[in-house]
Amino acid sequence: MGHARRPKPRRPGLSRRDFLKRTSAAVLSFGAVPLLQSCGGHDAGAAPAPAPVPGTSDQIAFGHGVASGDPLFDRVILWTRITTTSAAPVTLDFVVARDAALSQIVRSGQAATDLGRDHTVKIDVDGLQANTTYYYRFTAGTVNSPIGRTKTLPTGDIGRVRMAVVSCASLAHGFFNAYRRIAERADLDLVVHLGDYIYEYGSGEFGDVRPYEPPNEIVSLSDYRTRYAQYRRDTDLQEVHRQHPMVAIWDDHEFANNAYAGGAQNHTEATEGSWTTRVAAATQAYYEWMPIRVVDPANLRKNNRSFAFGNLVDLLMLEERVNARSMPLMTGSPVAPLGTFTQSGAFTDPARQILGSEEEGWLSDKLRTSTAKWKLIGQGVMFAQLKVRPATNANGGGTFANSDQWDGYQPARDRVYEVLKGNPTSPAVNNVVILTGDIHSSWAADLSQDPNNPDVARGGYNPATGAGSRAVEFVTTSITSPAIGDLENVTVAALELINPHFKYIDLSERGYMLVDVDATRVVSEWWYVDTVTSVSNVQSLGMALQVQEGANHLIAASQTAPRPNPPALAP
Repeated sequence: MGHARRPKPRRPGLSRRDFLKRTSAAVLSFGAVPLLQSCGGHDAGAAPAPAPVPGTSDQIAFGHGVASGDPLFDRVILWTRITTTSAAPVTLDFVVARDAALSQIVRSGQAATDLGRDHTVKIDVDGLQANTTYYYRFTAGTVNSPIGRTKTLPTGDIGRVRMAVVSCASLAHGFFNAYRRIAERADLDLVVHLGDYIYEYGSGEFGDVRPYEPPNEIVSLSDYRTRYAQYRRDTDLQEVHRQHPMVAIWDDHEFANNAYAGGAQNHTEATEGSWTTRVAAATQAYYEWMPIRVVDPANLRKNNRSFAFGNLVDLLMLEERVNARSMPLMTGSPVAPLGTFTQSGAFTDPARQILGSEEEGWLSDKLRTSTAKWKLIGQGVMFAQLKVRPATNANGGGTFANSDQWDGYQPARDRVYEVLKGNPTSPAVNNVVILTGDIHSSWAADLSQDPNNPDVARGGYNPATGAGSRAVEFVTTSITSPAIGDLENVTVAALELINPHFKYIDLSERGYMLVDVDATRVVSEWWYVDTVTSVSNVQSLGMALQVQEGANHLIAASQTAPRPNPPALAP
């Protein structure tokens, strides 16, 4: 196990920052600069103190706030944790009301918790009305929790869905200003978290603005619980959970960097024990601390699930890490330096999985049978092709940059494209929008199997008109985790020349996406905070793009208007 003062050696494989640095170097090394020319501190400090809660003689408090998640049309998960020095079980009460004053109570009851579940509490409250905002509170003895706010999903004809989309919150790299800005938006239906909710590293191993608890890399159940507890003492993270329900999936850092079913780049069994044991510890802590439902008690690695927003949106959340993913192929070749690769050899093996056959079948069925206007897919790693040397598929497809994303699993991606394109027995699936995190930067893409082929009639893509695109992808930047800014201007221009299907790339800003859906279009807005190294309330709109109904490609958009007169935020 690593320690802050004696960090363990770096292992082979790319971190996100390594990937972005190396991609910029690879782009330049493959002659992108001539193409371009032809076209024209904050001091480290301790973690935030627990939120102030009135104390009692038995030393019970709600130091980690409240949260809600996985809303359905008639129910929602409510979460809290009892902060106590006692090892004794704790019984607490809860109420759910239609008003922030908690005078119109619609549900109430009791729950119990103990050390076996790290004193966390999760209640699946049913019997609620669809498309309704509720307020809730827990009480233990004479101590009240903060009041939380949540919302159920709608049914029937729906005019609009509005959500924030986030990923990648490295506490060691700064302050969660973006979470606070999201919490202030009273008109959201929910927050979608696409993973890397926590990071596994020890203090000083990846970022040094805030130290970690525990200071070592987390491996054991106690370690993972302690890290979640530290994150959930952060008042900005508490506030986004308190004001909005969250639908979350994990990516790799909830376990270890570049995780897959059989291991991770950042895991060494000889010194850190069994990978199976580590995954079991990480998943147990995740389900204890996150307001989500267990999909399969017999297999906690399964995390894919779906959410229906009436007839407007089906939101499909994918698990892509520890259930079935094959080991990423991370070695380069003499003609593809810096970890880049071509679609040859083992990369073409159709048996290599990112979802696994069961989840892949589930996704195919959901897409083909959905009656919603829009199919939104929430998932961890970039689906669009990302190349550092262009070529059509007939000429090998070019050179790719990151084998940890879907580029490293092209046969699996092709099977998704076959669903989108349709066949004689299954019609094409339109109006698909993929929402992605992971890469600590902002991207928007038309999705084509052969984006460097201009012959649309032969499966290619026209970047001027969008013809040949089968779906679109919006990629959110990170809450705090670093990308690259020093070569941004050169790299972005070069990447756009090599990858004409990308319609927006920003490699330096931190923040979140705001996704606004109605029957005619899906708009993504990229909102950026001005800093993560100190507390700030400044944000700005960076870009807005949209896909119109039936078009399957991106065009420019304007900023969307907030909902008028949304329900009040929790006091």
